[in-house]
Amino acid sequence: MKTINVDVAVIGAGTSGMAAYRAACEGGAKTVLIESGEFGTTCARVGCMPSKLLLAAANGLHDARSLAARGIEGTHALEADSERVLSYVRRERDHFVNAVLKEVESFDDDAIVRGQARFVSPNELMVDDETRVVAKRIVIAVGAAPMIPDELKVFGEKLITSDELFELRTFPKRIAVFGAGPIALELGQALARLDIDIAMFGKGGSVAALSDTPVRDLLASTLSDEFYFDPDANIDEMSLRNDKPFLRFKTPDGKARAESFDLVLAATGRVPNLKSLALEKTGIELNDKGVPLYDETTMQCGTSHIFIAGDCDGTRPWLHDAADEGKLAGDNAARYPDVQAVKRKVPFSIVFCEPQVVMVGASYDDLDKQMTVTGEASFESQGRSRVMRQNRGLLHVYADAKTGKLRGAQGCGPAMEHLGHLLAWALQIEMTLDEVLRLPFYHPVVEEGLRSALKDADRKCYEERSEKPPALPNAAGY
Repeated sequence: MKTINVDVAVIGAGTSGMAAYRAACEGGAKTVLIESGEFGTTCARVGCMPSKLLLAAANGLHDARSLAARGIEGTHALEADSERVLSYVRRERDHFVNAVLKEVESFDDDAIVRGQARFVSPNELMVDDETRVVAKRIVIAVGAAPMIPDELKVFGEKLITSDELFELRTFPKRIAVFGAGPIALELGQALARLDIDIAMFGKGGSVAALSDTPVRDLLASTLSDEFYFDPDANIDEMSLRNDKPFLRFKTPDGKARAESFDLVLAATGRVPNLKSLALEKTGIELNDKGVPLYDETTMQCGTSHIFIAGDCDGTRPWLHDAADEGKLAGDNAARYPDVQAVKRKVPFSIVFCEPQVVMVGASYDDLDKQMTVTGEASFESQGRSRVMRQNRGLLHVYADAKTGKLRGAQGCGPAMEHLGHLLAWALQIEMTLDEVLRLPFYHPVVEEGLRSALKDADRKCYEERSEKPPALPNAAGY
């Protein structure tokens, strides 16, 4: 059996694992990177990039078909060739994957250990029962895998996950989508806009992880105009009939329906890939889901020499956070026991369905409602949004009622990926409503909708303090 002695061992070569490996090496630590699967990262292979490519194709078709309202029509109807669409998605997906593979190829040959790792002691890993890795410090960066609820397994080979969707050679006519989170909404809407007859079934009423009820309900209503969508599905039967997925369910208005589908897509979230690691051998404390307890300002598990980063820590499942966490974990693994804490970036997530969804800063559920004002802006009559024919949406911004300091925001609407960045930057540097409103806003732009929400919150702050609001520069508010 081969034995390798190193300063740092990183388990997992995804976004966070590669960031940890680079950081540990830059810190002067002799480091190995252990990987059991394919290189290329979840984001590039099956996540962020292929899903956005599919959405781009679907939205292009949708937008072209919507031109008639502007007086633009042609003699030939546009159609989606799903075989060519999927081929395009894979080809472009492989471009992003290859960029990651080139970086891996630049690593030293002896820095890569292939195989499934498990702990045999706090400082010792066994990789496929063939290689023993003894490490002074260890970074766990094993990512997450699609979660498949037991009740969906009845569909057998007719059940796929988001990891498998992009490997299809063509799309069937009818797909049932289970889930109402970011993955389900993006893929479900893309499929619907590519002329696939879909029905989407959520659980418990949650939509895109939004906790602000009016924003959530408007998003659900808007999506329901495009395809069947029930965020709180009541399903009486799930089975295979004549080798086809069969569902009996009640619609939101209580009507009974029975329908067959060609395929079922489980887009019900992802769970940390931790079971195979034998974490009980580490001595570190785990939560009730089997995830190590750690300090998010250091990524250190307790006071141990073990660090964790990326999707497997069960908190911020977004690439930018995975990269930040990996670098932080790698830095601290290299310098252990001189661990350094950092201030984390503001929580920030986007869902790329239409209307887009943004959540920034403090969760609405965590806010002290007695000390918080909510500024609101609708996009139905917002000028630029109407020009683009994307005037469906609602933005809520939250601020401290006494100080006017921004606390967070949730919204759905046009250009939320851009408005979200403006809000995240303002939150990161701890700006107040007055300070943001002194900044320039052009006309006509979607950002004027953000200004309307900020002005509404600012007015409520001054009312809370029984003060007259200051005069703001006059500008067109539509």
